[in-house]
Amino acid sequence: VLKKFTKFLEMKRIKRKKARTFDLEAMFEQTRRTAVERSRKVLGEKCERSWLLHFKTCFDLLSQGGAVCSESEDNSNEVLSGPSMQSQSSAKGPAEDTDDDDDDDDDDDEFIGPPLPPGFKDSDDDNDNDDTEEEDNNPVKKIPDSHEITLQHGTKTVSALGLDPSGARLITGGYDYDVKFWDFAGMDASLQAFRSLQPCECHQIKSLQYSSTGDVILVVSGNSQAKVLDRDGFPVMECIKGDQYIVDMTNTKGHTAMLNSGCWHPKIKEEFLTCSNDGTVRTWDVNNEKKHKSVFKPRSAQGKRVIPTTCTYSRDGKLIAAGCQDGSIQIWDRNMNVHTKFHCRQAHASGTDTSCLTFSYDGTVLASRGGDDTLKIWDIRQFKKPLNSADGLPSFFPMTDCCFSPDDKILVTGTSVKKGGGSGKLFFFYRETFQKLYEIEVTDASVVRCLWHPKLNQIMVGTGNGLAKVYYDPVKSQRGAKLCVVKTKRKERQAETLTQDYIITPHALPMFREPRQRSTRKQLEKDRLDPMKSHKPEPPVAGAGRGGRVGTHGVTLSSYIVKNIALDKTDDSNPREAILRHAKEAEENPYWVAPAYAK
Repeated sequence: VLKKFTKFLEMKRIKRKKARTFDLEAMFEQTRRTAVERSRKVLGEKCERSWLLHFKTCFDLLSQGGAVCSESEDNSNEVLSGPSMQSQSSAKGPAEDTDDDDDDDDDDDEFIGPPLPPGFKDSDDDNDNDDTEEEDNNPVKKIPDSHEITLQHGTKTVSALGLDPSGARLITGGYDYDVKFWDFAGMDASLQAFRSLQPCECHQIKSLQYSSTGDVILVVSGNSQAKVLDRDGFPVMECIKGDQYIVDMTNTKGHTAMLNSGCWHPKIKEEFLTCSNDGTVRTWDVNNEKKHKSVFKPRSAQGKRVIPTTCTYSRDGKLIAAGCQDGSIQIWDRNMNVHTKFHCRQAHASGTDTSCLTFSYDGTVLASRGGDDTLKIWDIRQFKKPLNSADGLPSFFPMTDCCFSPDDKILVTGTSVKKGGGSGKLFFFYRETFQKLYEIEVTDASVVRCLWHPKLNQIMVGTGNGLAKVYYDPVKSQRGAKLCVVKTKRKERQAETLTQDYIITPHALPMFREPRQRSTRKQLEKDRLDPMKSHKPEPPVAGAGRGGRVGTHGVTLSSYIVKNIALDKTDDSNPREAILRHAKEAEENPYWVAPAYAK
């Protein structure tokens, strides 16, 4: 009977462990209450006070095939029932101590089912509970930074990072105009990107983001037209450019100046948001590239136009927030673009670029990273002053990031450094108190982008020297970088080399070699039959042309004269002597000139 009872306890133990793997608190609470009620009804108050009575009752139930055991076996997939388990102190100690621990038994909700035999200790569960309690008490242990990999994007600043919702692909963009695609499942330990392209020609990449479904990518660059690419980098649409000669930006179809930032709507997969130096924040539809959906125009306290440097949606997509160059943060209702719903004029120092706005996962808190080297956190319901603020965080880039941890308790941002001025760091702040929990020295350059993916539980960092780093923990993190670091590098295929080198000239091959002639006479006979080799050039035509050929000169008088004009008839005699040789005869016998005029 003891063997059967022990086997029954082990089966109950296995069932309880299977149920615990789901870690659903609501299911445990409902199961505990049901088990306690049934235990009290079946076993009575004596079962709670004495471990011996507990054992005897279970033994009776087993021997009689009691209702509780049969019910628990029939409904094992739904609810695990049985007598409630006492605390370990009552199990280990004598029976007299159980009366003092009656109140503690009700608080022991975690264990469901019959009690364990005396002296049995579940070391695995104790260790798991201790670890979870330590993590709850010490949030630093939740930061996955024990391991890291480095992806070489290029030599210039990595100014944009994007991860798809599943965490399978990472995209990086930089000041070198390149966008690179990294597939964690397809990479090996050499960590090479599988695709590189320049979607916006010679414009720096400002922002990259996957849509909520992960099938398209928003690319925001230094020009005035945002682009949407598909998952493999092929263009899907390009926003239209507005008319720069129209004063009222509402009447233009698109942006007319450089873009600063952009993001996707968290719920509507076709809608995205962009902000520009033309002083507008515009929403777009992927299916309509000819015109924006709506325009939001931030204004200063005097009603003048201000330039938005960053923009974002709230987690539910109902609000649109923009950080402006005058230091203000302005928030609109997505469906009402005329007046702001919330705004704070002195959120950051005037004249600085607010580089990032991000909402917490619960949607009640907004974090802002200012160009005045501060990080602030705001409650949008009380938007006049920040809940907490941290300063002394240098930021040299207009896209320096901040983000929340997956459990919404930690806020992360990076710092910038000058060349040779130390290492760029990643700072972790506790959200409630803004106490600095932890810092990571990333590299000897500025930390520009940071991203903490909730599914992978991995931190991606973009730096000022062209690196993209991924921090992960082998236990706490899932997939992502863990998939590629375990793969060995592919061996390069060596070309098969010849054991002995041969130098072969092309005409030494048989297909190019001309056959050797054995007889000169045969070759002459062969050449005589060849019309090309035996062709005799025709002699020049003498006289008139014939057979369609033109002669050297015609047979007409004019052609004869022309031919003879060209002959050389030069007289090398002295012209003075030629004239004066008749002077003596003319003087002695004047016949032509003087006698003619005399007559």
